[in-house]
Amino acid sequence: MDEELHDHDRGLELDLPTLMTRRRALVLGGAGLGAGLLALAGCGSSSSSSGAATTSTTAAGSTASTSTSTTAAATLTDTTCTELPEETAGPYPGDGSNGPDVLGESGVVRSDITSSFGGMTGTATGAPLTLKMKVVDVATGCTAMPGAAVYLWHADNQGRYSLYSQGVTDQNYLRGVQAADADGWVTFTTVFPGCYDGRWPHIHFEVYESLDDAANVKNKIKTSQLALPQDVCEKVYADTSLYPSSATNLKKVSLSTDNVFRDGWTSQVPVMTGDSTSGWVAQINAGV
Repeated sequence: MDEELHDHDRGLELDLPTLMTRRRALVLGGAGLGAGLLALAGCGSSSSSSGAATTSTTAAGSTASTSTSTTAAATLTDTTCTELPEETAGPYPGDGSNGPDVLGESGVVRSDITSSFGGMTGTATGAPLTLKMKVVDVATGCTAMPGAAVYLWHADNQGRYSLYSQGVTDQNYLRGVQAADADGWVTFTTVFPGCYDGRWPHIHFEVYESLDDAANVKNKIKTSQLALPQDVCEKVYADTSLYPSSATNLKKVSLSTDNVFRDGWTSQVPVMTGDSTSGWVAQINAGV
């Protein structure tokens, strides 16, 4: 895949004055959203394979052709406090650690990451996905971390990473930073990522203590990945017009053989509801 460096300037430094006003509003108004979500959310994800909520999907540890154990997706009603494992950022982070740096670009702080920003144009296509992540501090009993920042990125419907992959080096979509509200929640509007050859469908993210810290990758306090449930992947990838090669690639890999998730994935599987027409909703507690 091609790699191409882009110059970015000012970035979060330029965005922060506006964001401070937005964050004050979130502290005052975010409690309503947090209260509704907390009806579903406990303080952490479970490492057990039992007790999945009736609305959650299951994450099978194998494809149809491979027989391995099946683990239920962690439910947000669990009370177990679990720290997400540290994982690789991969070769296409866009955080300045391997070429391009979107963290230094104005406009990166946003909820809707489907379109490119900062002078780049283009919009990613795919099944609608809303990702809701609650950032919690494991050391203090999984208390919420208001103001913590999450940088999130993932592949597009064809398995390409903006800024790096051939055909999308002039795009920076499916990348963005969000500050957690008063209850620790961040919400990203995006599209369901495609499955490329060799990896289980996943979403990357980094956690920072604040938006100020998120301007520099050296300040990150957690790097991890989310594993998308197999049954949802199969439903999404059945639309080969949107996901031309994902169904085929998914059959070649399982969670138990994936080079990132094979050592355990239970706490990294979000609870998912919805469908490809009205949109999917994924929720997870991010213990750091």
